Amino acid sequence: MTAGRDITGPAPELLTSEEMARADQLTIEAGTPGLELMEAAGRAVAGEVARLAPQARDVVILCGPGNNGGDGFVAARLLQEQGYHVRLGLLGKRDALKGDAGEMARRWEGGIGPLEPGIVAGAEVIVDAIFGAGLARSVKGIAAETIAAVNACGMPVVAIDVPSGIDGTSGAARGVAVMANSTVTFFRRKPGHLLLPGRVHCGVVRIAQIGIGAGVLETIKPATFANAPEFWFEAFPKTALAGHKYDRGHALVVSGGPEATGAARLGARAALRMGAGLVTLAGSKAATAVNAAHSTAVMVASFSGARGLADILKDTRINSILIGPGAGVGQGTRDLAAAALGSGAACVLDADALTSFEKSPGVLFAATSGRGASVVLTPHEGEFSRLFAKTVSGGSKLERARAAARLSGATVILKGADTVIAHPEGRAAINGNAPPWTATAGSGDVLAGIAAGLLAQAMPGFEAACAAVWLHGEAAARFGPGLIAEDLSEIMPEVLRALDVDRSIG
Repeated sequence: MTAGRDITGPAPELLTSEEMARADQLTIEAGTPGLELMEAAGRAVAGEVARLAPQARDVVILCGPGNNGGDGFVAARLLQEQGYHVRLGLLGKRDALKGDAGEMARRWEGGIGPLEPGIVAGAEVIVDAIFGAGLARSVKGIAAETIAAVNACGMPVVAIDVPSGIDGTSGAARGVAVMANSTVTFFRRKPGHLLLPGRVHCGVVRIAQIGIGAGVLETIKPATFANAPEFWFEAFPKTALAGHKYDRGHALVVSGGPEATGAARLGARAALRMGAGLVTLAGSKAATAVNAAHSTAVMVASFSGARGLADILKDTRINSILIGPGAGVGQGTRDLAAAALGSGAACVLDADALTSFEKSPGVLFAATSGRGASVVLTPHEGEFSRLFAKTVSGGSKLERARAAARLSGATVILKGADTVIAHPEGRAAINGNAPPWTATAGSGDVLAGIAAGLLAQAMPGFEAACAAVWLHGEAAARFGPGLIAEDLSEIMPEVLRALDVDRSIG
C-alpha cells in the first residue's frame, strides 16, 4: 500500500446468499459449531437494538422458520436477560423448527405468539427475523400482512441479515418487504445491501464478525465487490517527481457540432482535472471555433470526418479517447467511433456513441472485443436497453451488467443510483456513494471524462472505471444539493486531497 493512505471501512467483498451459506459451512467444517455462530449473531442484533433505541423497553421480535428466526430467538433471550420486555411472534410452529434454530427456540423461556399484524401494537422497537437473504419467492399471506403492519407502525426496526422480503443476492423485493432503520449482517455484506431497492430497505447496514475467518474467501473466491478506494487504490496513477506532462498521457475528446459542444468540454475538463498530462478537444472547424473560445488549458484541434479523426490518432502519444457526449446519433458518429476503436488508444464510449449503434450492436461489439487497449462503455438504463435489449434481458442489474460486459468484451458502467461496473471476465463492483443530486444534466459527461483521464495515465480499464464512478459520487456528495455538472470537476482536487494519497514516486 502506498504511504500516506490509511484505508478503513467495510471489507469490499460482497457474498451472494449461496456464497455466504458456503462461508458458514466451511467455518462449521473447520470446527466452529453452528450454535456458536448463531449465538454471536443474536448477540450482535441485541447490541444493535440497544444502540438504536436505548430508551426502549418493549421489544417485539418477529421470527421465521429458518436460521434467521434462530438468530431472533437468541436476540430475544439476551434482551430479556438485560431487562427488556420481549414479545416474540413465530411464523409456523415451534416444534417444526429444525437444527440450530430449533435448539435456540428451546433455550427461549419466554412466551411465543403467532406471527400476525397485531403483535406490533405497543412495540417500541421491532426485530425482523422472519426471512433470510436467500428468499426466492414472493411474500404472501400472514407474513405479508405482518410486514405491512411493521412498515405502517412507525417504530424503529432492526433487520437481521437483510430486511424480510429482500433478495440478498439481487436486491429485489419479493412482494412486500420490511423497511428497516438498520440491518445487521454477518461477516460480509451481500449485493442486495447495495443494489436497489434493497439498499433503500436496509437503512444503515452494520457488519458483525461472528467467528467466520477471512480465510474462507480463498475457497469461495468472490467476484463481486463494493466499490471503494481500497478496491482500486493500488492501480491509481502515481506521478514521478522527475516526470513531465507527456508521462501522464494525452486524452482526446471528440466534440459534437457547434451547437452541441458543451458536453465534450465537460468531459475534457474532467479528464484534465483527473491528471491527464494533455487533453485535446477535437471537432469540426465550426465546433473548434466555439471550443477555442471556452478553453484554456484544454487544447483544440479540428478534423473532418472519420478519416480526419484517424489521421489525428496516428499520433501514438494520444492514448485515451472519449467519444459520445453531444456527438449526435447516426452514421457519422458510428464512423467516428469505428475510427477511435481502430486506433491503439483506450476508448470511452458514452451517450450518442452508444445509441448510434442501436440497430447494429453486433458491429460495435465486434470492434470492442479483443482490443489490446481498454474499452469502457458508460450506458444509463435507456442506452443500455437500446444497445443490449435483444441479447441481455431479465436478471438483476448486476447480472445484466455482467452479461453485457461478456458480450461486448468491454468494461461496462451501468449507471444509476446503484451503478454497477462489470469486467468481461466476470468481476463486478457495485457503487454506493452517489447522492441523488448527481442526476443532473452533464453529470454523465463528467464521469466519462474522469474515466478517460485515468485511462490516459495507463490505469487498467476496470479499475479506472471503478475509480471514476467512486470519485464522481464523492465529488457530488462533498458539494451537496444545488450541484450542477460544472461543479464536479472544480471540487475534484478536494476529493483527491481527502484520499490522503502520496501519489509521487521516485
